[in-house]
Amino acid sequence: MLSLEKVFYIIISTILVTVFILFTFVFSPNAVDNSKGKIKTIYFADNISRAHQKIIDNFNRKYEGQIKVETINLPFEKFSTNERKELLARYLRSKSNRIDVFSVDIIWVPRFAKWSLPLDSMIDSQKVNNLLPYALKSCVFNNKLYALPLYIDIALMFYRDDLLKQLPDYSGFSNELASSITWERFFELQKKLKTSANNFYVFQADDYEGLLCSFTEIMSNLNSRIIESNSKLKLDEQNTRKAITLLHNLIFDKKISPESVTNLRENNSYQYFINNNSFAVRGWPNFLSDDNKYLNEKLRANIKRAPLPHLSGSEPASVFGGWNLMVSKYSDKIPEVMKFLEFIVSDEAQKILYEEENFLPVIKSLYSDSTFVKKHSELKFFESLFRTGVYRPFLEEYTNVSDILSYYINKALKNEISIDEAAKQASEKITDKIVVD
Repeated sequence: MLSLEKVFYIIISTILVTVFILFTFVFSPNAVDNSKGKIKTIYFADNISRAHQKIIDNFNRKYEGQIKVETINLPFEKFSTNERKELLARYLRSKSNRIDVFSVDIIWVPRFAKWSLPLDSMIDSQKVNNLLPYALKSCVFNNKLYALPLYIDIALMFYRDDLLKQLPDYSGFSNELASSITWERFFELQKKLKTSANNFYVFQADDYEGLLCSFTEIMSNLNSRIIESNSKLKLDEQNTRKAITLLHNLIFDKKISPESVTNLRENNSYQYFINNNSFAVRGWPNFLSDDNKYLNEKLRANIKRAPLPHLSGSEPASVFGGWNLMVSKYSDKIPEVMKFLEFIVSDEAQKILYEEENFLPVIKSLYSDSTFVKKHSELKFFESLFRTGVYRPFLEEYTNVSDILSYYINKALKNEISIDEAAKQASEKITDKIVVD
């Protein structure tokens, strides 16, 4: 279902990354001859943010003369998550030992397990016990620990409190938003605020994984799952139609979202929200990070966090996201890699990730650290939000399922096919894909 342009881009990207990796290892002035018993160099592939680099610099200082972490940067600005997934998969298939540690979206762990080292017997049990159960769950596949969490994400809504304050019943709606407002009341709120037509609520509905996050949340509201606990596919066409219908209604019936959401992903949805004076946007915790170049300080001061809306009579639901670290089974520097992974889940590193980039900590100790929580009181909000968190399926074939669903849901939201046709075709294609492949 990829366009020729996307296929061409992935091929070119693969060549560029391969050349980059070769350049890094063969020509880097920092390269170290590990064969002579000198410094052990670990190669780490990820989107290297400011926080990542600070953690790596601290680790390198701590183990100066013994271990050095070098980075292979795969920035989000240049590579989508799907492109990163394919690039890593192609590289690991080559069985090269040139990448030691790599980051994966939490839903990729089952897919990358065959190229990764189980960590159960190598990681300090105290470190594992200190991990949030919500983050740890995504690291386990076939009852083995194949990853350690880098940071956890959870979907939420950001809204303009200054616009809400225009209402005489501000206090009532503020309380409803804080505890997850129902979609029905959310529609009423739009009528009361009388914001610009179709610009009230911005969400991401392009043909990509972000659309599946919204779909998964609504399916959870409907008490329906894509995958059963035995990893068998069970796509309920009736509830699939209902979930797609709600997303469609946001655009065409209730008219609270612009038609352009069908082409929006995270960054451009944030830009749309700000440029069009919208009331609310679906997002992730790092929306408020300094890296959000669209957000000025005046507007930042007027934005509040809230759980996502939910259907009346259902439980609120927010999809978990985040990134995990996995170890290539072809690495020949395992003891050094484990020291790096344990450093990543230390209080020191996790504080840096949160304070520099708004990446939520994955360790219990920070949420119980009264000094840290007092400094970052919003962590109490996120800790409560975790309790409404839902997971996308942990299934090796999930990315195929996701690609098919996002394709047909997006077509329905663009009115290129009917909702019934989208549900029917997605169900048939997914069943064929899982059974045949």
